[in-house]
Amino acid sequence: MARLAILYEHPEWFRPLFDALARAGIPFEQWRADSLAFGLDETDLPDLVFNRMSASATWRGHAHAQFAVRELLAVLEARRVAVVNGAPAYELEISKVRQMELFRRAGARVPRTGVANCPKQLMQAARGLAFPVMVKPNCGGAGAGVRRFDSPAQLEAAAGEAEFGCDNVALVQEHIPSRDGACYRIEILDGQVLYCLKVQRDGAGYNLCPADACASASKPVFTRCEPLPEAETIALNAARLGRIDLCGVEYIIDHRTGEPVFYDLNVLSNFVANAREVVGFDPHERLVEYLGRRLHALGRAL
Repeated sequence: MARLAILYEHPEWFRPLFDALARAGIPFEQWRADSLAFGLDETDLPDLVFNRMSASATWRGHAHAQFAVRELLAVLEARRVAVVNGAPAYELEISKVRQMELFRRAGARVPRTGVANCPKQLMQAARGLAFPVMVKPNCGGAGAGVRRFDSPAQLEAAAGEAEFGCDNVALVQEHIPSRDGACYRIEILDGQVLYCLKVQRDGAGYNLCPADACASASKPVFTRCEPLPEAETIALNAARLGRIDLCGVEYIIDHRTGEPVFYDLNVLSNFVANAREVVGFDPHERLVEYLGRRLHALGRAL
């Protein structure tokens, strides 16, 4: 069988994936992105690399991994190594600005957004936006660094406290009001919808990570639902245009218009905990089936 490597950083998130691969009898190498070295003359490379690097690595003290992974993926692409969620997908994972542009290309409505690279420019980035606004790091993840400001005066007074993340870029976005405070997450694998979740916060904070290894002050509650048909079409378009094999796409329904408004793309795409109870099946099994098909096709081509 062709060789598989898993490129990842979080020490706990991928235990269910590793267990599912072991049950399927698929051997794999573990590449830790937070302790990485590679040679540009290396020729003994895996046939398939599964990129599971997260934009939230910075907030776990692993900012040094963010851009090393970008370079590694570029090298793998140049060597024609097959990568699941390769270089184009990773560029979207670490840039909310690029996510907003991708959503626009996919036909989505997105929050009105300004961009700044230092605190003194936040007010300029917010010019013309309706308050309240959300300020969030461009390279974020798991709700890290996201703050709400209800007025220009509040933003101006606290601009120096805003988080700009590892690339020193922040977004200022209009807050989208929803009827019940819920958002929706469409999970996509290989151009098809795996499931859709309705997500409701039960506490403070913006960490809506669905994985069982995540502890969140927002205490999100996940229930399976059907996505709006137009939202499903846009999510699938975004995955196709972004060359993304696996992702979670999130939107809010604006209660003023009933329209879906897309605001986040999670290329790392953690599956929901207790998936059999929540969505009725284990998505890791389908993911492993997908990886097995990719490995089989590569093995035949060798």
